[in-house]
Amino acid sequence: MWPFKRKAVEETRSSGSGFTAEIMAARESYISGRRGIAELTATAQGAVTLWEGGLGLADVNGTTLLDRRSLSLCARSLALRGEALFLIREAGLVACSDWDLRTRDGKPTAYRVSVSEAGGGRSFTVLAAEVLHFRIGSDVAAPYYGTAPLKRSQLTASLLNAVETALAEVYETAPLASMIVPFPEAPQTDMEQIARGFRANRGKVLIRESVNVAAAGGPTPVQDWKPHDLSPDLSKSMTRETLAAARDAINMAFGILPGLTSPATTGPLVREAQRHLAQWVLQPIAMMIAEEATDKLGQPVSLDTLRPLQAFDAGGRARAITAIVGALAQAKESGVDPAAAMKLVDWGNENDAGA
Repeated sequence: MWPFKRKAVEETRSSGSGFTAEIMAARESYISGRRGIAELTATAQGAVTLWEGGLGLADVNGTTLLDRRSLSLCARSLALRGEALFLIREAGLVACSDWDLRTRDGKPTAYRVSVSEAGGGRSFTVLAAEVLHFRIGSDVAAPYYGTAPLKRSQLTASLLNAVETALAEVYETAPLASMIVPFPEAPQTDMEQIARGFRANRGKVLIRESVNVAAAGGPTPVQDWKPHDLSPDLSKSMTRETLAAARDAINMAFGILPGLTSPATTGPLVREAQRHLAQWVLQPIAMMIAEEATDKLGQPVSLDTLRPLQAFDAGGRARAITAIVGALAQAKESGVDPAAAMKLVDWGNENDAGA
């Protein structure tokens, strides 16, 4: 009966990853960058690239779901967002662009995820056992959320963003290499003709006839044709020192030694910086990923970034293995159990980096 309808009309709404959501995300990224996130700087992107390469090269044992592509996406998301979420599917892991969650006792129990598609997106609800949720920098007040390194160092990120923005505006709008040359009073046409002559004779010796009149505040030849530079003196603002300090601090936030970007860096320091990044940043993240994958996939999973990145002293390891072999031979000759001797110095399989 009118005005009632026999068949309910389905209401269609835009998905969470549609065009409007993408525009809002782009606008939010622009605003957050201006606020100090500094994601668009070469320093942050260089650090993110090192994270991507390090985790992408990791040795994975126990599963085929964690492929190179998924690990690289995970590394980039962890570096810029502080967390990454993947749906577990038989064909592989599906990266989620956005999600919200429900917790019980501080642990997630269900997720509403959004997956980006070429023609828009789709959203659906899944249980916690159906996803891999990786987090770094979690706070005790919200252990189910992660925080990015730039988010944890907003003051330094804001400084780097402000300095690079200011330098970009200076080089774009400042009158660099511009000069003022005093000239006696003359008609405007003569002034324009002389100015065009200066531009046309680039790289040549320009000869102009001087006149005995007052110009630039003094009679010639006291101040005869003396140019005045209009280029701003940035050295007084200490922009170089400030930019270097902010860049080094951001690198340290990502676990990269500042010496890696120094112009005077040598080979040994580069190797030490790579070892520091692999041992103190990437390997703990890899072990966290392995722990989450082991819990959700139901089988032991291990990740090792130290061997692919060669994050060790090759010469030192060669000398160490020589000493170990000699010690084992001595222990065998003396009747000492080699396994017990190794256990005394805390050398065993339980300390494997990929465990």
